[in-house]
Amino acid sequence: MRILHVVPTYLPAVRYGGPIYSVHGLARALVGLGHEVHVLTTNIDGGGISAVPLNRPVDIDGVKVWYHPVRWPRKSFRSPPLSDAVTQMLPQTSIVHLHSVFLWPTWAAARASRKAGASHIISPRGMLIKDLIRRRSRIAKSIWIGLIERTNVERACAVHLTSQIERAELERFGWQLPRLAVIPNGIDEPVVAAGAIGADVRAIAAEQPLVLFLGRLSWKKGLDHLLHAFARTGVGKLAIVGTDDENLAPQLVKLATSLRLEDRVRILPRTVVGAEKEHLFAAARLFVLPSHSENFGNTVLEALRRCVPVAVTQGVGAADVVRQSGGGIVVGADPEVLGTAINRFTTDESLARSMGEAGQRHVMAHYTWAQIAARMEDLYRALNPSKNNLSTRCPN
Repeated sequence: MRILHVVPTYLPAVRYGGPIYSVHGLARALVGLGHEVHVLTTNIDGGGISAVPLNRPVDIDGVKVWYHPVRWPRKSFRSPPLSDAVTQMLPQTSIVHLHSVFLWPTWAAARASRKAGASHIISPRGMLIKDLIRRRSRIAKSIWIGLIERTNVERACAVHLTSQIERAELERFGWQLPRLAVIPNGIDEPVVAAGAIGADVRAIAAEQPLVLFLGRLSWKKGLDHLLHAFARTGVGKLAIVGTDDENLAPQLVKLATSLRLEDRVRILPRTVVGAEKEHLFAAARLFVLPSHSENFGNTVLEALRRCVPVAVTQGVGAADVVRQSGGGIVVGADPEVLGTAINRFTTDESLARSMGEAGQRHVMAHYTWAQIAARMEDLYRALNPSKNNLSTRCPN
């Protein structure tokens, strides 16, 4: 089967994160199942442009990645060459999988797929959440939904969602939805990563027992609630680590100071990957993800796979994994409740170890990328029963 993924940006491997990490994990695993996988994307790299070859395939773990130049307005990832490439590749494509919403590549590829009668699927990747839309760019996104995104979703052959939470949020829009498929993200095997470990990471890892948040520093992660919760504990150190695109760290430092947590909280606002990430996970007694809204939460799987128990809030899509695995606890966002949960793990090493082991067993049994790709393959085949040729319509 020839599979075409369309993604707004696809960064070099060392910088995979969130949705891009998930798309690449899926694409790589589909190659492992014997499929020919192409990714069409732009050359945007954060606030700049990637120094990547354009308009020809770049092999990344067996996945053929095609980078295309962006044009104005750059913020929407507009790339007419990408649109042209989609149109040219459709006749030889079995299924088109679009990742993200509110961005030009998804709109252009959805339009081209509909025009060609191609089977195509959309993964919103956590971006169709009403509460988040109200808080960020509400007017612009509401206009985009009315003019473009609702049509894209309603006329897709299927919508792929990573959790029941994300599905419920999509259903709140009241649209005439196509087939909905809930397939979670997968997890890579941990690797022994070579590389230097910074003194700041080593200092954090030495603080015991360590409660770890590792991820993008964002308002939606509920880090203010986490600090208020940690102020209600009496044992342990808290590390908040991750890329700070929103410049949130100064506010967190100020809040920690006001809560008299200066000696117990470490905030490291930078990207931590490879050997440094493994060093932090190895030192952690508990991993915490207190998000207000999280369509899945890849870091939950990463922690569980490394035998680290987790505490997550009910707004995290991977909360179902935590419940099913016995690898941690799911609580409300109330600081008192979250603080009590954290205290259980920092004061009971045996509990943390047993839950971590349970979570690891469950994730290894159900959430490898090969297993997730096989489930996605079943969906692709259902949408395109001919398996190898372009489907002319969405099956009933």
